[in-house]
Amino acid sequence: MNPDPARDHLDALRRVEVVLVETSHPGNLGGAARAMKVMGLERLTLVAPACAIDDTARARASGALDVLEAARVCATLDEALADTVLAAACTSRRRDLPHPAYTPRQAAPELLRHARVGAVALVFGSETYGLSNEHLMQCRWLLNIPANPAYASLNLAAAVQVLAYELRCAAADRVLDLPTFAPASHAAVEGLVADLEQTLIAIGFLDPVQPKRLMPRMRRFFAKAGLEDEEVAIWRGILNATRRPRRQN
Repeated sequence: MNPDPARDHLDALRRVEVVLVETSHPGNLGGAARAMKVMGLERLTLVAPACAIDDTARARASGALDVLEAARVCATLDEALADTVLAAACTSRRRDLPHPAYTPRQAAPELLRHARVGAVALVFGSETYGLSNEHLMQCRWLLNIPANPAYASLNLAAAVQVLAYELRCAAADRVLDLPTFAPASHAAVEGLVADLEQTLIAIGFLDPVQPKRLMPRMRRFFAKAGLEDEEVAIWRGILNATRRPRRQN
């Protein structure tokens, strides 16, 4: 059986680890967990957290308590990254570092490719100071979320959401499946057009002597719509009701 690349990428999401360094607000712990779970990420690591997983964190996590409660706690970033094959640091500043820098959208396909063979870490700094140069030097890539240069401050949980969303899009890079409906046959549409023409004549809307371009325009309207069987049936029902004698009050 041939492997399914889309399924491989969705599985790879579970090997992407969100690493929060020195987080100071418990609401961001919960918000990050929720942002992760809704996009299929499961692994959360807290490095030297400056707050505890409390009721505020749990409330913000909502349905992602499992991700929050399973969070791994490490004393240092070095410990958190020990088993990863790639670590990418999210920062709003480019800094004078030799690291490759990408937007989340640019990086997402490669992050998933690495995650198919090993753990990948997305590293986020504290709400106040971000990541230090020492932290950045422990990561291979920099990730810059495009933002308004006059105000580039993004909430921590929101930044996690942006990264998780781009990874999910890259993992499921296809048009969403839509419900399938039976298209109307040529004969069904022709029958509808003929019925419509007779009804419009009967109600005085169409003059058969001087029809002008009304019916060609109606044909064009139906052609653009791409009628389905059920829609033809609805139109025929409307026309039948139009011709039915009205009750007198």
